[in-house]
Amino acid sequence: MVSMALDHIALTTFRNHAATQLRGTAQLNLLVGENGAGKTNALEALSLFSPGRGLRRAPLADMAGGDGTHGFAVSARLVSDDGTVPVQSPVQLGTGVQADRPGRRLVQVNGAEASAISLGEWLAISWLTPAMDRLFMESAGTRRRYMDRLAVALDPSHARYASRYENALRERNRLLSDTPEPDPQWLDSIEAQMAQHGAMLAQGRAHLIARLSEELANLPEHPFARPLLDHIAGGPLEQERMTAVWGRERPRDRAASRTLTGPHRDELKVTMAGKQAAAAQCSTGEQKAMLIAITLAHAALAARGRPSLLLLDEVAAHLDPVRREALFERLRESGTQTWLTGTETAPFAAITQEAACWKVAGGAVEQL
Repeated sequence: MVSMALDHIALTTFRNHAATQLRGTAQLNLLVGENGAGKTNALEALSLFSPGRGLRRAPLADMAGGDGTHGFAVSARLVSDDGTVPVQSPVQLGTGVQADRPGRRLVQVNGAEASAISLGEWLAISWLTPAMDRLFMESAGTRRRYMDRLAVALDPSHARYASRYENALRERNRLLSDTPEPDPQWLDSIEAQMAQHGAMLAQGRAHLIARLSEELANLPEHPFARPLLDHIAGGPLEQERMTAVWGRERPRDRAASRTLTGPHRDELKVTMAGKQAAAAQCSTGEQKAMLIAITLAHAALAARGRPSLLLLDEVAAHLDPVRREALFERLRESGTQTWLTGTETAPFAAITQEAACWKVAGGAVEQL
């Protein structure tokens, strides 16, 4: 199988990038520049080649450069690892918004209109950013979104299950809270939809955690802390049992004005293997090490299915030399195209000879 990566990347009026071109990419790619130069903006643009709202979860209007009235565009070509386009499958990806429709995201594959979910069929994308450092301290909802993002990178259809379940859940909650006497048959119909998509959603999360756990178990405990993962289900995983539970719990849910059982109550439990301590109780450094371990394990899984990207924002600078070298070695072995950012080249000295490097300043890039 030909190894694939992104090249011929173009950002047009995307945040502070007026007209950025990134060509001559490699397996390892490095963006260097001062804070605020536009490094993370470039990673965010790349993250839009996956279903969802990108690594910042920002509204589309916030991504448009200048005064925000001209829209934006991001495009890239999927090429083989030697820079050529396979005759069998040249792929040109594009996404953005038009100025007259700032709230509607457009997606194109080889010039034809496509859905955002379909992008997951071409690329598996994951990322680690400083904003994720508090993952273990934040709400269960944040960790559910994290599980779903990782699951989508392995199975694009997971995004569809999540979206349809959330839509049906909102409708059920509306009926329970706003309608004095909800129509039982209408509730039956809504709950059947919830169960159909909810079972696939919950099972997808469970499958993700099982695969990640297997991958992590084969990795050394050092230099990155090994996390133990557990998917805590918020209800039954089977479609029939979900339907039965919601039918039985209607009185309780009406009293609470919301649905109290289901995949929307799932949780990701993370424990540091060496200490048998909950991740939330570990030090900041230990939490970061576990996040890196999960990210690398997931990248290894993603790379086995289809072309994959890993976006690492300001990761290496916070590691000691031993962990930094271990990170670079794992990235070399991963088979995924990796994009890293940093404020200076010194922490990346071990890879600058093999990586494609750019200097970023004021939303402009210069290849080093």
